[in-house]
Amino acid sequence: MRGSESVSMADGDLAAPCSCDCFVAFPPASASQAVIFGKNSDRPRNEVQEVVYFPAAVHLPGSKVKCTYLELNQAEVTHAVILSRPAWLWGAEMGANEHGVCIGNEAVWTKEPITEGEALLGMDLVRLGLERGLSARDALYTITQLLEQYGQGGSCMEDPASFTYHNTFLLTDRKEAWVLETAGCYWAAQRIQGGSRNISNQLSITIDISAEHPELRKHAQCQGWWSGEGDFNFSAAFSLIKQPVRMEAAKARYRAGRELLKKNEGLITIETMMDILRNKESGICMDSEGFCTTASMVSLLPQDPTLPCVHFFTATPDPSMSVYKPFIFVPHITPIPMAMSPCFGDQDPVKKIPRFQTKVERRHQLYKTHQTAIQNKKFSQEETEKLQQMMQNVERQSLLAMKDLLDRRITIHPEELSDLFFDCVEAEMKLYK
Repeated sequence: MRGSESVSMADGDLAAPCSCDCFVAFPPASASQAVIFGKNSDRPRNEVQEVVYFPAAVHLPGSKVKCTYLELNQAEVTHAVILSRPAWLWGAEMGANEHGVCIGNEAVWTKEPITEGEALLGMDLVRLGLERGLSARDALYTITQLLEQYGQGGSCMEDPASFTYHNTFLLTDRKEAWVLETAGCYWAAQRIQGGSRNISNQLSITIDISAEHPELRKHAQCQGWWSGEGDFNFSAAFSLIKQPVRMEAAKARYRAGRELLKKNEGLITIETMMDILRNKESGICMDSEGFCTTASMVSLLPQDPTLPCVHFFTATPDPSMSVYKPFIFVPHITPIPMAMSPCFGDQDPVKKIPRFQTKVERRHQLYKTHQTAIQNKKFSQEETEKLQQMMQNVERQSLLAMKDLLDRRITIHPEELSDLFFDCVEAEMKLYK
């Protein structure tokens, strides 16, 4: 399938998962000596996103790992990860690992053709980068090596009608961030060490390239996308001349996100990032006919390595009507069954060939309760504001506890830390009943 053909699909399918926004802020843009990461996952409206934890593991030589479509050689060691993912697939839209690495991805279409057949999804690459990366740079290397070896492709929706795209990524740790943008197996990366940066559904790396595919410029020149003279501009060379409608809309979201970061420069906190991700006027908090913000994530990565990283997830649609719940990596993690979808094993429609011929119930307990209380009920303005206030109170309590912990004003036992997400889910569910 040629790139132009994939664009017509993007224009014609209103339910297509082709919009997300990802943000990072470093000192001096952040209000403290910490890195703030945030992402909204905008997906088909009825798709369920779960929050799942996988512990670190050591694997026997010759072990394999089955991603959404491909089976790969497993790494000898995989790191503990917390993931927010569409419940039908193996990978993740966003997540973090025990070493303070956070990754999110975005859909993008370029001049490079969309590959026929099944390969690695961008969401698979997110999880692989987190499981195998000790740092953002390490995860970048993992993703680019796998991308060059296996390629990217396969349906990105749980639907018999195939829908595919290429990906961009934002990877960060306590010290630096990387924007990674891809076109097929080709890629360019930009290193970020200060200030703020956001990405949306478009190529944004121009001439400031910190690392790249070894054949990137040669390929662009052979295709007639670059003359070979002057500065090499990745976005100019690989971006489609005629953008899909959704990518044109992403330009407005990208500009709005950049302006919100600039407006809060030097003052960006966890709460600031949550407010940005809840911003509906800009379209960053997505709510349209076919798709919406199905889940959201914010992370606080203190640059002091003796302090823990804190990751917040909604596990429910519309962050403006959800509670961000905290998670910290500790030795013994309490399972979060209320935010985990049912498992169907080999009987899952995604694993049977042909795929996606039937539908299964993927809603987890938190999603069902949230849906009953919010999605299936029409609230008055007064009722909406009252519920939002109650949710903010639950969220505020956990935020205050995290601030006290990071400021060393209190000491919380590891067992209590492992229960944070669980306790916050229970408090949130009580609000909906």
